[in-house]
Amino acid sequence: MDFELCTLTPHAAASHDADALILLWPDAADRADPALADPLTLWARQAIADGDLAADAGQWVAAYRLPGVRARRLVLVRCGDGGARRVRQAVAGAWAALKAGGPAGTLLLQLGALPPVAVAAAVQAIAQVSYRYTTTVTEAKPRSLRRVAVGVADAAAVQTAFDEAVAIVHGQELAREWANRPANHATPTDLAEAALALKKHGIAVEVMGPKEVAKLGMGALLAVSQGSAQPLRFIVLQYRGAGKRVAPVALVGKGITFDTGGISLKPAAEMDEMKFDMSGAASVLGVFAALARLRPALNVVGLIPACENMPGGRAVKPGDVVRSFSGQTIEILNTDAEGRLILCDALAYARQRFQPSAMIDIATLTGACVIALGHVRSGLFATDDALAQALLQAGDAVGDPCWRLPLDDEYAEALKTSFADVANVGGRAAGVVTAAKFLQRFVGDTAWAHLDIAGTAWTGGKEKGATGRPVPLLVRFLQQQAASLAAKPTPPAARTRRAATRRP
Repeated sequence: MDFELCTLTPHAAASHDADALILLWPDAADRADPALADPLTLWARQAIADGDLAADAGQWVAAYRLPGVRARRLVLVRCGDGGARRVRQAVAGAWAALKAGGPAGTLLLQLGALPPVAVAAAVQAIAQVSYRYTTTVTEAKPRSLRRVAVGVADAAAVQTAFDEAVAIVHGQELAREWANRPANHATPTDLAEAALALKKHGIAVEVMGPKEVAKLGMGALLAVSQGSAQPLRFIVLQYRGAGKRVAPVALVGKGITFDTGGISLKPAAEMDEMKFDMSGAASVLGVFAALARLRPALNVVGLIPACENMPGGRAVKPGDVVRSFSGQTIEILNTDAEGRLILCDALAYARQRFQPSAMIDIATLTGACVIALGHVRSGLFATDDALAQALLQAGDAVGDPCWRLPLDDEYAEALKTSFADVANVGGRAAGVVTAAKFLQRFVGDTAWAHLDIAGTAWTGGKEKGATGRPVPLLVRFLQQQAASLAAKPTPPAARTRRAATRRP
């Protein structure tokens, strides 16, 4: 979908060439200058005066071929105080009204003087509600919405927020696309090809197979993959926006392209949803697609251990002991706790090879997180308070919230075993925490955060599908990290070297 930011007065919005127009009306507009006489404002004020538009956010009224307005269809919608949450609510309601009346190829979102955060929320919201999966649907209708113009009072004032939102949208849609694909259309090899497609956007990509992974000594990743006919892929992406000496941020995404549970087989009901078990990997791909657009001044590496978890004659068995990349041995008590096994090797590898300033893993890791937090907030664990706070703030800012959970040492007691250095599960009690404590063993003293997105990566039921979370959270976090890096003073020696190489 194409987005365009325009400075549009109400008069200009009325004459703008679009199939449909959504006019967001904040509470403050009720108190604006009544002398304004453009068709849109007059119509909106009349609808309010007649009692046809209630004051609650999300309430709307529609019109068809309104005199003086070029757009064929028009929806006026309340957005309350103009905050991000109310704007998202308003856009969703207005789009539902438009969608009921048939396709709208081009749309004008008229936001007026709403602040940058509202502009970003509106862009993300319209992309979210208009998304349609088509890859494996033979007679799928093409996406009805092709172009969105965003009308504002001052484009320059909101340009930065708009650009970030558009990048997030493209990254989030890439994540949704891959997470939504059936497992036979999103194998580890397919994921690797999706990563390689990012090379044309300036992302460095390296793909390793079983032989390379075995040579590295990633016994945990190999163990999970050995029951499947699909060969594993270990994908490494690098975005370089800062100097070589600047330590990168590492993102590690769980890439289980289908999870049967292995020998510890899952129940048949809703097992089809286990195609979403690579949502962490999909979110890493989405973040790198967004980085390619935004070009922030920092370095980021992405690691995706990708494989299937299948039962079979060669599959790992409960009670087996494997040696991980870090050298620690792991007793696999439950083969359905496989995500932490592939992540632990990737985390240890990221730490050793890249020496990152921080590591963040993203995984649909535990059903226990869904029980704890439902589908509203992702679970957050962190060894570093500053890192945790930055992620919390980033999530709240873009409507992709998370909630910090504990990492007390006492929780690790449940992972003790007599047959290896650590067991891969610790029982049902505090399962979301013991999973995080397992991963913590492999990060050393590197600042680390774990995002359990089991409850937020997809929506079940009738509207089943991937959400693309936490791409918005991660993109905003990385943007903030780039801004912090830019704000740091340049060391005197570096300034001297730059001055010496400057041409007269």
